[in-house]
Amino acid sequence: MKLLVTGKQGQIARSLQHVLKDEAGVEAVFTGREMLDLADAASIDRTVKQVKPDIIISAAAYTQVDEAEDNPGQALLVNGDGPAHLAAAACGVGAKIIHLSTDYVFDGKQAGAYREDAPVNPVTVYGKSKLEGENAIRLALDDHVILRTAWVFSPYGKNFMKTILKRAGSGDDLNVVCDQTGNPTSALDIARAIFAIVLATRDGSGRWGETYHVAGPEQMAWDQFARMIMEVSANNGGVSVPVNSVSSSQYRTKATRPANSSLDSGKFHAHYEYKARPVRPAIEEVLSGLKN
Repeated sequence: MKLLVTGKQGQIARSLQHVLKDEAGVEAVFTGREMLDLADAASIDRTVKQVKPDIIISAAAYTQVDEAEDNPGQALLVNGDGPAHLAAAACGVGAKIIHLSTDYVFDGKQAGAYREDAPVNPVTVYGKSKLEGENAIRLALDDHVILRTAWVFSPYGKNFMKTILKRAGSGDDLNVVCDQTGNPTSALDIARAIFAIVLATRDGSGRWGETYHVAGPEQMAWDQFARMIMEVSANNGGVSVPVNSVSSSQYRTKATRPANSSLDSGKFHAHYEYKARPVRPAIEEVLSGLKN
């Protein structure tokens, strides 16, 4: 089984490298922008033809949520047109696609966790561009899986957990938003979910033409997540400071964050018998990865 993974410096791709490092029978080619640039259709076509993968893991994206409000054309080029070109190139070599998407395709106004069939209504440029990418892949390629996730953290790149630990290092209290709810999700668990699809495909039991949510099993606010990070850090001899709860109205951003980002991952568990771990052990694994 040969994989082509885009966005090699991102949290998902680097977590996949960790998950696949000792896995026999799976060859993975990790590509960065210098080899496969989602803003450059020619580079997409050239790289896919060169690698000839069985499955493309579409993990690269324009993820600057606030900057996207000022650069809608670039966000759409990368997150909308890029996946369309990737799907077309996949068709040319008979490859399947697993495409990473986001909770931002929803407006955050629903009470309770979003299922895959909930109405989409993105309210940010980023969310709209990611929905364009989803729709482009669905239109172009039957053999696709859309994986929506949220609140991703890992030992790699920039993310909430690493930011909280860095800020706590100053010794000052942390002020963290208390009125936005979601599912903290380890990128390592997302990588394991992707690998579950790969294994099922190799065994002939993969399900394609589907959209799934893959997120952590616990819903909480950002301040609750921050306190849990501090607790786990303290238990492991690391930094820990008090976390104060504040309203999101005190932190104005260009892009509106969904008040409710909670995702229901029951469909993925039913099809693949895989669940992301609870937040605390996921934090512990990431903290261990940061120390090594």
